[in-house]
Amino acid sequence: QLTDLLQQYATAFRDPMMLQPPEWFKAFIYCEAFLQLPFFPVAAYAFLKGGCRWIRTPAIIYSTHVATTLFAILAHILFHDFSKSEHAGPQTLRERLVLLSIYLPYLLIPLLLLFTMLCNPHYKHVEKRKRK
Repeated sequence: QLTDLLQQYATAFRDPMMLQPPEWFKAFIYCEAFLQLPFFPVAAYAFLKGGCRWIRTPAIIYSTHVATTLFAILAHILFHDFSKSEHAGPQTLRERLVLLSIYLPYLLIPLLLLFTMLCNPHYKHVEKRKRK
């Protein structure tokens, strides 16, 4: 069952945010459901079709939004005092780094997308209007 799997994950990796998310984390979950998830099929279409320069601005917005939320999550993992949490959280530096490693790809992939959108000449090209 999915709830059992979630409980096992939260226990194994000491991630209390999954079992009892803080209010700010819930806000990020809603953003993911209503902003990020709808972006995926649009982006998949644009990248699979190729040549879709219009994806640049939505991809920049998506990647900066996700990176911003992940910075807050990673900071929480590194610096929050989990000793008062109802569910077991990371206590040692090693436990914090293990949990951090679970979330880190969710930061790295959007940063790679942002880098691609900003630096790849295909997406940087701006068409000039022809003068009559």
